[in-house]
Amino acid sequence: MCPGVGGWGAMESLEKQLICPICLEMFSKPVVILPCQHNLCRKCASDVFQAANPYLTSRVGSTASSGGRFRCPSCRHEVLLDRHGVYGLQRNLLVENIIDIKAASLPAVAEEHPVCEHHEKEKINIYCLSCGVPTCSLCKVFGTHKDCQVAQLDVVFSKQKAELSESIALLVGANERIQAVMGQLDDTCRAVDVSSCLWRRT
Repeated sequence: MCPGVGGWGAMESLEKQLICPICLEMFSKPVVILPCQHNLCRKCASDVFQAANPYLTSRVGSTASSGGRFRCPSCRHEVLLDRHGVYGLQRNLLVENIIDIKAASLPAVAEEHPVCEHHEKEKINIYCLSCGVPTCSLCKVFGTHKDCQVAQLDVVFSKQKAELSESIALLVGANERIQAVMGQLDDTCRAVDVSSCLWRRT
């Protein structure tokens, strides 16, 4: 096999290890490591914990609840958190350093900005809330979107990304609660089976 091909495969494998299982993007610092050796963005861990434990009170000025249990989204291993919540989880400085090295090694790429199909060389910089499409400023002033409600494109993107991340965290949290209920039902069924066997023997 060509050495270059093997090197590319190793690099691709490394990049996959730097993807957070919650947001499905490269880890954002700080990165926390669980006792099961799986890593998470601390913000993602906090979002998942909050969604799975909506009734726990949050610390003042913090987004992480104190204490409680946290289940790894990768292997389902349960972690008992201390009073610091997810902020008490150990940071993985090695992964953070790898992320910094990878970011520094990436070549600078000129950003390509999409342009409006109706106005030559006019950059798309706003989002039409009425029509649900990105457009340019000239379309708002003179074009088909002059009577529409618009917003800055980057603001809409950030809002939609935050809403998507919140929805993912809520789904993971709901799954945590369902798994807990299923575990309790399994325990109840086993207890009933044991009681039934004992009753038949008497």
